[in-house]
Amino acid sequence: MRRISRLTRVAVGVASLALAATACGGTSGGDDGGDDDKGLAIAYDVGGKGDQSFNDAAYAGLEQAKKEFGYKTADIEPTDGETDADKEQRLTSLAKQGYNPVIGVGFAYGPAMTAVAAKYPDTTFGIVDSVVEGKNVASLVFAENEASYLAGVTAAKATKTKTVGFVGGVNVPLIHKFEAGFAQGVKDTDPKVKVLSQYLTQTAEEGGFSSPDKGKAAAEGQIEKKADVVYAAAGLSGQGVIEAAAKAKIWAIGVDSDQYKQEALAAYKDSILTSALKDIDGAVYALAKSVEDGKPLTGTHTFDLKSDGVGLSDSNPKFAEVPGAKEAVDKAKAGIVDGSIKVKTE
Repeated sequence: MRRISRLTRVAVGVASLALAATACGGTSGGDDGGDDDKGLAIAYDVGGKGDQSFNDAAYAGLEQAKKEFGYKTADIEPTDGETDADKEQRLTSLAKQGYNPVIGVGFAYGPAMTAVAAKYPDTTFGIVDSVVEGKNVASLVFAENEASYLAGVTAAKATKTKTVGFVGGVNVPLIHKFEAGFAQGVKDTDPKVKVLSQYLTQTAEEGGFSSPDKGKAAAEGQIEKKADVVYAAAGLSGQGVIEAAAKAKIWAIGVDSDQYKQEALAAYKDSILTSALKDIDGAVYALAKSVEDGKPLTGTHTFDLKSDGVGLSDSNPKFAEVPGAKEAVDKAKAGIVDGSIKVKTE
């Protein structure tokens, strides 16, 4: 196994997406924005910037595009308890101002993007973690189950109590993919290991992706039941899971970004054994580059293990000290890539 660096993953993402690039007849954001050279704009999911995970990965892609293309960018925070109408208004405002592309970070933007993209055919839109039909929309989706499978393999190798935990932010199909892959990876590696699973809320509006206190409480409950490795797919709430793991001196597994490297989590980094990665930053950058090159991407683009669109980090030196983990992860990755291992999504 090798660590997927952000620059490497960006390059792979650009290359893989470029193969499927199709022109959608759009114009650059600068054309719509008068004298302002406006490019990429992103609208965050629940939890916003600073989640050290999903949203921050998207922001990293925006920052790279801004640096490389030298244009104005925008990143807009969500509001508590917002509706689809609020999201639609946010996307509309960005398109009106001349930003291009405009990306909704998270499946919750689906209905709003369907409505807004149809009204602004000369703007390229992107959505992360959902599929939206439209001639000017690029759907950027990931094989989260595959990265989670590798996390499950690692957890099975690392546990000493034969009990591990999964904490999902919201009980929705997207997070089911994380759980399914993780549980399968655990069981395929060691059928004797028990997997404890808990979802924080039924809807995003209840704070499942934005409540570290809920994540901490869930992890503490699993730790009381002898879990000594906990994996969270819960956005900002995952910080509470990591905090609980550090306090109990057990392992946490991060998600989406390499959380071992996140400055805000530095106090807990020694407890973050690994992270299941999604190349969100690479996907965001690739869409921006396609627009800048005059060949906007459209349609559905899936980032999986084969394309290095998902993976597992090994930044923590302690990962190499877990007996048999690296070898088992390498073998599992090879099996997924060659098709001999089929990873469940439910």
